[in-house]
Amino acid sequence: VNDALENSIPATDILNKGLIAGMDIVGEKMENEDMFIPEVLMAAQIMGKGVDILKPLLGDEETSARGKVVIGTVKGDLHDIGKNLVAMMMESAGLVVHNLGVDIAPEEFVKQIKEKNASILCLSALLTTTMPMMKQTIDAVVESGLRDQIKIMVGGAPVTQTFADDIGADAFASDAGSAAKKAKTLGN
Repeated sequence: VNDALENSIPATDILNKGLIAGMDIVGEKMENEDMFIPEVLMAAQIMGKGVDILKPLLGDEETSARGKVVIGTVKGDLHDIGKNLVAMMMESAGLVVHNLGVDIAPEEFVKQIKEKNASILCLSALLTTTMPMMKQTIDAVVESGLRDQIKIMVGGAPVTQTFADDIGADAFASDAGSAAKKAKTLGN
């Protein structure tokens, strides 16, 4: 990143044609099982350091152009390794990500969607016993009147496309790479 800046390459080109394009490759390699979680985490951390260098040179419109994401693990579930990896991959894809953490109540998701002006909501569950909370969260979004302005993606080990369809989610992702790719298309 520093070499590119010294060679007068615009910060937006470094971000879009270098860092984000590189993480797209990482995501594909993860999906194809040519790259595994430790390498993906390392790539995402390095990407983050590159973005930190570029942030002062980028306008707010460049860093939020692809969409704003609210992500969290649903109420009753304390698992977050997969969710954190998804959040890192989404940030690496150029999305602005607000990671709420774990054990998040439906009302808090609704509040954060409003506060962050999010265009994508990502819900995670690792326990089959907390999967119904995804439906309750989607119901809370519908009741709040926000459903028309937000895309909802769900994921986690026990979650399937059929379950996502049944609860009214817009998308399902089985891994971090495909989650980032889907979020980019949903955010545009």
